This record gives sequence, structure tokens and C-alpha cells, in this order.
Amino acid sequence: MPRPVKPVWRYLPKGLTIIHEDRDILVVDKPAGLLTIGTDKEKERTAYYALTNYVRKGDAKSRKRLFIVHRLDREASGILVFAKTEEAKRALQDNWDEANKKYLAIVHGAPEKPTDTIASYLTENKALRVYSTTDKQKGKLSKTLYKVLKQTPHLSLLEVTLLTGRKHQIRVHLAESGFPIVGDRKYSKIKSAYKRLALHAWTISFAHPFSGKPCEFQTEVPSYFRRLVNWPEE
Repeated sequence: MPRPVKPVWRYLPKGLTIIHEDRDILVVDKPAGLLTIGTDKEKERTAYYALTNYVRKGDAKSRKRLFIVHRLDREASGILVFAKTEEAKRALQDNWDEANKKYLAIVHGAPEKPTDTIASYLTENKALRVYSTTDKQKGKLSKTLYKVLKQTPHLSLLEVTLLTGRKHQIRVHLAESGFPIVGDRKYSKIKSAYKRLALHAWTISFAHPFSGKPCEFQTEVPSYFRRLVNWPEE
């Protein structure tokens, strides 16, 4: 793997944390509430926009670019991987199904099984809401593995492994299984005072796009999560 690049912190916006950077990739910890990439309504308040400015060191005329490898929901926090070259982007995306992605999720209630795999065919309606269907032609097979890490009287902390990567997959699978994610206003039917979606991209491992060597990155567990389930600091 190429030597890490020393971050130039003064060009990094508040809230984003660089986990690793080298000539090919940029791995960051995204805060909840920040888009990965722009929409029709929001172009600049995104991780992509801020980090493009970062790699250009504030020079709008710079030709340096970033390339989207994958996305993370605005409401979720955690690991995002960007490529710094088009070749790195292609190499990562061509093998993205082999990347190991683990999330932390705090859900309402308690799953009956301490660990299980949820599988269904996911599709999306015109209102951009994802849901499971029995129509195999309409939906895409999606699999989510979870393991209970800790429980309180009303909440459970889960380690979730994405076995496939569909839009809103974790949120839909957990909600449809009867234990929706805390703070999920789109898919949870439970009305609560929790404002933040308790979903965090915790760890990721993949082959480096240049060297092919294994890379593994991990973020800190958000203090919000620790407070919700009384999980002491390490």
C-alpha cells in the first residue's frame, strides 16, 4: 500500500475526520446529517464537495479530483471511502461486493435470535421508499447479517454486516423484522424523541486498488451510541 499522506487539516471542514489518505484513496469518518454527494436541492453541504476542496487545498483552479466509490445515508455516520484517481475508483467498484462492511445499529426492542441473516427482495416505489417484495423480477435479493452486542430493557445494540449493498437495506430489513433503528423517521412506526438515526458505518476492509494488499479501517463508536445503551468508554 502506498505511504500515507499527511493530512492538511486547515482545508478540512469541521465534522469530517480523515482516517487514512494515500495517493489512491481517502477514507473519512462522516458525521450524521451530511450528504455524501449533492442533490438537486443541495450542492455544497456535502462530504464530496468539502473533500474535493480539501484535496485541491482550497485552489478552485486545481485539476485534482475525487471519485465516489459508495454512499452513506445523510442521517447515518461513519466510514466513507473516496478514490483519488479514476483507475482507483474502477478497481474499488469492480471488487466492492468483496469488501467487508460492518455497521453498528441501535434498535427498538430485542430480536428473538442473538444472530440471524435477514433476506428479501428489495425494490423502491415512486415515493423513493424501499420495501421488500415477493416478486423476484421486481426486487433485488438482499441479505443482512446481524449480531446482538448489548441489550437494555428497551433497546438493543447490533453489529450489522452487509452481505449485499442496496439502498436503505439495513434500515428496511431491521424495521420489517420488528426492531426498527432508533431515530429512523422514514421506516420506523415507533414515534420517539430520538432525533439522530442510530446507524454508524463502523469498520470496512477491502483490497487496496493499487497494491492489492488488504486494508482495514475502523472508526470510534459514537458517544451517542454509548449513552443510549450505557456502553462504557474503552
